[in-house]
Amino acid sequence: MQPAIGRGYVDLDRGVFHRRAAGARETKKRQPPVRLPGRLLAHIRRWQRLGIANTAIVEWNGKPVRSVRKGFAAAAAAAGLPVNGPDKVTPHVLRHTAATWMMQNGANLWEAAGFLGMTVEMLQERYGHHHPDFQKDAVRAIAARQLRQFPDRNPTNKLRQTL
Repeated sequence: MQPAIGRGYVDLDRGVFHRRAAGARETKKRQPPVRLPGRLLAHIRRWQRLGIANTAIVEWNGKPVRSVRKGFAAAAAAAGLPVNGPDKVTPHVLRHTAATWMMQNGANLWEAAGFLGMTVEMLQERYGHHHPDFQKDAVRAIAARQLRQFPDRNPTNKLRQTL
């Protein structure tokens, strides 16, 4: 897909999605380029090869859609997900899901923050508790203290060790 005025584009050769439109100024809402996952990239390349996506990833009647809101809401409704009310599912919910999954899978904080377009501090503050290393050093420190304080106790089952 080639860059177009007013929208981002996908560099299929490099597998990178440029979210910010060419020439658009950077704002506080970060939109850094992101590397696409292999399976998604394979689909997009196939769609282009088959003529399904000629000028944009999401097209309707051969033209790029202006907004994915209605389509997303229809897909969410078809999946039985709430599309109205306080628990409604929106594309932004997927951002939270992606951040949570990255943390749960032990992603590098700097790379995950860059992919999500947020600072490392924001990622750590909001999603850090999902990371497998969350409080690892604190747990190790308290366990080491307990072993020093009670060396004759087995920390696993708290029974006195027999010699």
